[in-house]
Amino acid sequence: MIPSPCPIRRRRKEARPQELLDAALDLFVEKGFAATRLDDVARRAGVSKGTVYLYFPGKEELFKAVVRHSLTPIIAAGADLLQAHRGSTAELLWRLLDVWWERVGSTRASGIFKLMMAEACNFPDLTRFYVDEVVLPTRRLLAQAIARGIDSGEFRPLNVDEVVHALIAPAQYLVLHRHSIGACGFHEMDLDVRSFLKTQIDLLLHGLTAQRAEGA
Repeated sequence: MIPSPCPIRRRRKEARPQELLDAALDLFVEKGFAATRLDDVARRAGVSKGTVYLYFPGKEELFKAVVRHSLTPIIAAGADLLQAHRGSTAELLWRLLDVWWERVGSTRASGIFKLMMAEACNFPDLTRFYVDEVVLPTRRLLAQAIARGIDSGEFRPLNVDEVVHALIAPAQYLVLHRHSIGACGFHEMDLDVRSFLKTQIDLLLHGLTAQRAEGA
């Protein structure tokens, strides 16, 4: 008996949205939002352009789906980590950054940050979406973590929003480095990312000032 091809086709159809999201992510990062065409996405995914429209009404909705698929889950994972963490807030901050690097920063999804920095002003509606879906929830998450440390007496009182920016900025640098000089083969510019992130947390907690012996 010849096996029916229907299960194979069904599996292929079920996998198609993911294949389109993967193709779109690659192209948005490689070419930018403006230069990416749905024809390109369809070709990269191995389908017709009409197939893309079966799942996504247009390029803007496809981009939003890419962001929601690639970045929204890590914000939710961070929120879960914050709620479950029972150790120090210093340890919590390190774990949040470490998980972010493992699941976003070290992956091709990190290119979305570079794309938004480059094209934000050209697409205000998409930028509004990105701010609402990614930037503000991330800031709220980190603000809750910092406030946790202040409330417990582990951290001294500071402007929480400014501390959040101080925490985010080095992560943004890592992404820009990865997708610019870091992608060009200049190995003398390579970074040990986890060591860098640990140093960043240490600087945030202790600054550069050397500890003096008591009474000195």
